[in-house]
Amino acid sequence: MSMKPAMASAIGWRTPAVIVIGGCLIALISFGPRSSLGFFLTPLSQANGWGRDVFALAIAIQNLLWGAGQPFAGAMADKYGTNRVLVIGAVLYAAGLALMAHSTTPGSLHFSAGVLLGLGLSGCSFNIVLGGFGKLLPEQWRTLAFGAGTAAGSFGQFLYSPLGVALIDAYDWQTALLIFAAVTLLILPLSIALMTPPKAAGATPVVAPPAQSVWQALTEAFGHRSYVLLVLGFFTCGFQLAFVTVHLPSYLIDRGLSAQIGGWTLAVIGLFNIVGSLASGYLGNHMPMRYILSFIYFMRAISIVVFIMLPASPAATLIFGAVTGLLWLSTVAPTSALVAVMFGTRWLAMLFGFAFFSHQVGGFFGVLLGGIVFERTGSYDLVWWLSVLFGLLSAVINLPIVEKPVVRTAAAAA
Repeated sequence: MSMKPAMASAIGWRTPAVIVIGGCLIALISFGPRSSLGFFLTPLSQANGWGRDVFALAIAIQNLLWGAGQPFAGAMADKYGTNRVLVIGAVLYAAGLALMAHSTTPGSLHFSAGVLLGLGLSGCSFNIVLGGFGKLLPEQWRTLAFGAGTAAGSFGQFLYSPLGVALIDAYDWQTALLIFAAVTLLILPLSIALMTPPKAAGATPVVAPPAQSVWQALTEAFGHRSYVLLVLGFFTCGFQLAFVTVHLPSYLIDRGLSAQIGGWTLAVIGLFNIVGSLASGYLGNHMPMRYILSFIYFMRAISIVVFIMLPASPAATLIFGAVTGLLWLSTVAPTSALVAVMFGTRWLAMLFGFAFFSHQVGGFFGVLLGGIVFERTGSYDLVWWLSVLFGLLSAVINLPIVEKPVVRTAAAAA
């Protein structure tokens, strides 16, 4: 096609390999600090004399604003260029980490770890990176790049979890946060690899998209039973992931295990998540995706029951981490693919963005309830059992999903 030379000349030195590597490094750097914040809960709370509910509220705000800001960040990337949004997000992210190191009041912690980190993540997380891949890469590279970007975020969790523990032990928690902030600024030069021109981010599609407005797309989606079920199920994913990420390290310490075990457990989750994410994407081409999602949620519930019922030990904890990792972000590929199947790709980013917002609302409640319940009862047991209940409900909710295009999409394709 004639558009390929034009795209190549516009990209210049930024070959597909350079774009993928740059985007993967951004995903790694942006996902790493966020996934290791649970290790700062205990030292930061002890230093300021706070209950765990103070820290939990800050991370809950972060999850909520990350989800709420995602559709707007995506729209800005489409209009003004992917790299500009990445730069703004990285600056907010680094500022949040630096201010978090100097937070001495609940309000300052909620602003730094909550507002700034949440908005920063919405601008420089792997969601924006994957959007840049879609605009810049030729079609034959996209599937591989999407998997690589998600896997890179997982590797960031694997790398930063033990690194965070090591920095806290070697220096202190404030210095660890400042080092994370400095490394985050590497996103600024890396964002050049994902530079897209304003208002022209990508080639003109060969087939014109259906004449459907934003509001028509939203009305159609939220009036579609299968989409609503998909969005509701994604709430559980966020609830479980955020609770485990933030509260598991302290839960393990409460049960007599070391902080290092918590660090390696989250690292194992990140490592095995690479396998789980790639496997769910592969299986989605060979079996109904609703079954994949139902299986993931059901197995999460079972794994939690086994974990909390067993005596605390490093072996049981690391095995739980491996199983959880296989089921961690493996929901993303089938969830986004189902949105594309039902509604096409015209409004895919926006509609998946609303599903992701449901995910982050779940994360808000998972983190917040973890802190509140612990302060009220001295235990996380209630939230663990809520995670089991939500997992079972989502396993059932996803089964009735119809994996077919809506009538309007099918008609347009015909």
